[in-house]
Amino acid sequence: MMVTVLYENETDFTPDFSEEEIAKLVCEAVLKEEKFTYPSEVNISVTDNEGIRQVNAEFRKIDKATDVLSFPAYDFENPGKYENLSKEPGFEMNINPDTGNFVLGDILLSYERILSQAEEYGHSVKREFAFLIAHSMLHLLGYDHMSEEEAGVMEAKQEKILNEIGIVRI
Repeated sequence: MMVTVLYENETDFTPDFSEEEIAKLVCEAVLKEEKFTYPSEVNISVTDNEGIRQVNAEFRKIDKATDVLSFPAYDFENPGKYENLSKEPGFEMNINPDTGNFVLGDILLSYERILSQAEEYGHSVKREFAFLIAHSMLHLLGYDHMSEEEAGVMEAKQEKILNEIGIVRI
């Protein structure tokens, strides 16, 4: 499964792991788990609390910092069912003409929240970084957590994906 991760870090966030390698590993694991077989791309940016607050205020009208924001480029009507995606209206509009990749969307992370939540939950910064990317990738693929049932589905998928790639709570 091919995924191109366009990664940008606008901050002083310098963890003890390769952010780009972990981001790509997690994105590939999510797409594999979801059986999303189209060559794809995702943009991932790391900012600070102020940067994510501004974006949250502008796009969601919520004037506060958050840990991650997901901006899907495509509206999946049936998360988890992608086998006939190329026949759906609008599919071709989501193909990057320069790469031929299906554009999934954008992920924006707050490095300050990554650090504070890793400490709060008692696990590594790498685990929190990977968790937020897995969570956001599921949003880009059409999943949500507006109901308890939806939240349970997402939580189970996130745990399974991270366990399979060996990024576990420690």
